[in-house]
Amino acid sequence: MKVLVSVKRVIDYNVKVRVKADNSDVDLANVKMALNPFCEIAVEEAIRLKEAGVATEVVVVSIGPKAVQEQLRTAMALGADRAIQIDTDELPEPLNVAKLLAKVVEEEQPGLVILGKQSIDSDNNQTGQMLAALTGRPQGTFASAVKVEDGKARVTREVDGGLKTVALELPAIVTTDLRLNEPRYAKLPDIMKAKKKPLDVKTPADLGVELKTHITQLKVESPAQRQAGIKVDSVDALVDKLQNEAKVL
Repeated sequence: MKVLVSVKRVIDYNVKVRVKADNSDVDLANVKMALNPFCEIAVEEAIRLKEAGVATEVVVVSIGPKAVQEQLRTAMALGADRAIQIDTDELPEPLNVAKLLAKVVEEEQPGLVILGKQSIDSDNNQTGQMLAALTGRPQGTFASAVKVEDGKARVTREVDGGLKTVALELPAIVTTDLRLNEPRYAKLPDIMKAKKKPLDVKTPADLGVELKTHITQLKVESPAQRQAGIKVDSVDALVDKLQNEAKVL
């Protein structure tokens, strides 16, 4: 079984995000970029399926300019067999991403597609669901456990009421949640080997997809600054502050 994993290049989660002076977007100048954490979990799950003998090949795909090849090489250093870059300077919105991935799915015919449930930059949490709709494949979102056997993927989902397990007929789409696994670190020999693994470059035109804009970004702002806390000398003073200033009592 072939497993296809979609990954995204985002600002490293340890980096403090800066907003441009004109509030038009996030400032990416000289900022460390990395694999989206949920995408790392997706890659790790695919590799574990291969190590367990369930999957025979792991293919990673990313959409963006040449810079995304860095994250694709990282995924291959972690254990993916080959990569596909869909070359575009635009930052496609979820529907466009889903359309591009649907074409890749049509070409590659994977038994399982694994995506992070969302990216930490836009937080849309839409692409996996849209991809399932476009390809007509069953989906298991917010996965905290995945087991593949007898032509089905048993996916334990994190839902508001606890956990819910669904059985999906393969081929299927799965989106990962945080508790699915803990991603490994790439070893230096694997990083060197990843440089020689195949990486194909395609364009949206090659896939027959025209990128259309349905969403307009109006403004980006930093979160409001939180006020510093204060210390009080007694319980009476605390109660007085809560009653007369915070107005919560």
